Parts: sequence; C-alpha cells; structure tokens
Amino acid sequence: MSVQGLIRLGDNTLILGQRLSEWCGHGPALEEDIALANTALDLIGQTQLWLGLAAERSGNGQTADTLAYHRDAWDFRNLLLVEQPNKDFAVTMMRQFLFDTWHYEMLNALTDHIDPEISAIAQKSVKEVTYHRERSTDTVIALGDGTDESHTRMQTALDRLWPYVGEMFSADEDDLMDMAALRPKFDVHLSETLQESTLTQPESDFFHQGGKTGARHSEHLGHMLATMQVLPRSYPDAKW
Repeated sequence: MSVQGLIRLGDNTLILGQRLSEWCGHGPALEEDIALANTALDLIGQTQLWLGLAAERSGNGQTADTLAYHRDAWDFRNLLLVEQPNKDFAVTMMRQFLFDTWHYEMLNALTDHIDPEISAIAQKSVKEVTYHRERSTDTVIALGDGTDESHTRMQTALDRLWPYVGEMFSADEDDLMDMAALRPKFDVHLSETLQESTLTQPESDFFHQGGKTGARHSEHLGHMLATMQVLPRSYPDAKW
C-alpha cells in the first residue's frame, strides 16, 4: 500500500476544503453559505483521517498537521481541479459537482479495499459524500436549467473546468485503486445531470495533469497555501 496514495486523497480533500472555506461569510445566500462551510468541514475531517493514516504509516514522526502545514506547494499531490480558484458561485458548484461525482465512485470502490483501515475511512466518508454529490447535482441542474444568465454561467464554468477532469482518471502505481475504472459510472451520472440541466458536455479529450504526481501545479496553489499555512508556520510550537 502506497503512503503516497493516502496523501493524494488527503491532499484532495484538504485543498478543496480550504477553497470552500473561502466562501464563509461571502455566500450568495445564508443557506448556501452554511452548506458550503459544512461541506468544507466534512472534507477537512476526511483529510485528518487520510493524512493521519499516511503519517502513521510513514514512520518518520510526521502528523496530519505537519503534512498539511509544513509542506511546500511542490510536495502536494492533489488534483489540479481542486486548487482552481472559486471565481464565482457557478465555478465553485461546477467544480464541486465534478469532484463529488468522482469522489463518490472512488470512495464506494474503496469500501471493499483489502486494507481494513482504508476501507473503514471510505465507509465513513462516503456517507458524507453521498450528500455532497446530491446537493451539487441538484444545484447544477437548478442553475443550468434556470435563467439565461445562470445557464450561461454554468456552461462557462463547465467549459473552463473540463480540462481538469481527465486527471482524476489517470492511474499509476501509487493510487489505492484503478482510477480509470471509475470513468464509466462517472460518465453516466455526468451525462444524466447535464441532460437535465440543459448543459453541453465539451468534446475535447485534452486534460491537464501533474497535480497528483507533484510534477506541476497551477500558480493558484502557492497563493492559497500561503494563507492556509501562515499561522502554524509563524508559531510552529503553538498548541491549539
């Protein structure tokens, strides 16, 4: 079992959770503000489990906190999708929908993992992610099949984020499972949702990659980490 595979899953939820937390106090409506914050909290909780297990198995004295707060951008192994900036509510929810659709299928598959600790984390997390996917799916449908403006914004968001989808299904020896095997079920849910939301799936097969291997990240990650890590790096011996 690859420690890097655990770190990838923890980095995904950490970075997306941090992105969603940026909406706190700025949501378009109180209900959305609270929902985004709750989703962020769920993802950070999952981060604690994945990175905690990775730190334990690395055997080098690290903790989930040191992995989260004391690595530089080039040491992170998250998907490029999750580090993309919020932009507007349409981009935020389309990013969430694309990630949730993949995340749900991935966690479902991991519930049967041969490693009992991985299986246990997946079983706990998929309960939360079931709601995440339901909510983001409903939101994409409501906005896609809403007003002319909301439809245009959601289509623009989908077109912008589509080049980051393919990386979710690129697979190597560090993954905890065959990520490519998730694509058929992902495509079914995607197609059904886009049809109901009257949105058009982009035709391009091109996708950016390098985030999950650490080969490359966008410039957005470094800026985000500077904000996220400033307190524990400024006061490394502080007890919270």
